[in-house]
Amino acid sequence: MADIVVDAKGLACPMPIVRAKKAMDSLQPGQLMQLETTDKGSMNDFQAWVGQTKNEMVEAKENNGVFTFLVRKG
Repeated sequence: MADIVVDAKGLACPMPIVRAKKAMDSLQPGQLMQLETTDKGSMNDFQAWVGQTKNEMVEAKENNGVFTFLVRKG
């Protein structure tokens, strides 16, 4: 269960990542953020962003055009 859910559906890059960063800044290490977006490039963009941070990608999936990411703050 995520500690915070970020709804970035309908937003184009880079806004989903901007929203995700703001949400992650509000979390304590070990807490989870769930991001939902419809941006087709978000799978690559978001995985690259998580790789550049000290956070951990717990899950990344796509269902009917909605991409959902679960990230644990490092």
